[in-house]
Amino acid sequence: MKENAELRLMAREQLKGNWGIPILVSFLFTLIISIPGSITDSGGLLALIITGPMTLGQIQYFTRFSDGEKPPVEALFGGFKQFVPAMLLQLIVTVLVVLWSLLLIVPGIIAALGYSQAFYILNDNPGMEAMEALRRSKNMMEGYKSKLFMMWLSFIGWGLLCILTLGIGFLWLAPYIQLSLVHFYADLKVNRE
Repeated sequence: MKENAELRLMAREQLKGNWGIPILVSFLFTLIISIPGSITDSGGLLALIITGPMTLGQIQYFTRFSDGEKPPVEALFGGFKQFVPAMLLQLIVTVLVVLWSLLLIVPGIIAALGYSQAFYILNDNPGMEAMEALRRSKNMMEGYKSKLFMMWLSFIGWGLLCILTLGIGFLWLAPYIQLSLVHFYADLKVNRE
């Protein structure tokens, strides 16, 4: 499997000169899943309902981008075509990670790492049920949780720098992270087949 540094380099190379639409997609994703919680008392529930399809749409956009396409911004909403499985997947992942986190933070992180590839798997298999995507993700991540955890940690320094820019840097960091994670999944899939 490729080193995390190589996967991040691949993401930077693809984004070079092409930051505009990926920044807009990441910004819209964050804005759309944040708005419900800030405007109504039941916004948390609405946010939970739309986060799954939005996450799937974001993965679909960045997967197409990583394949060399220039997908339109509307691709972000493609996850709504699989609304029920994406919403159920988000709900189940949220419940499971919260339950594992009640034991301690570490089991919650391990659970999140194990379930991390479920939306990518759902993207590759549109007719799949949420529980099957979770099962496959858990199996796929056997022996690779620490590698993904190190990938996550590698963005902390960038995140701190973004804070120094009053958050403006996150406009560039978000698509960089998303594309790096798409490359992680693609490489993991090749190595697990």
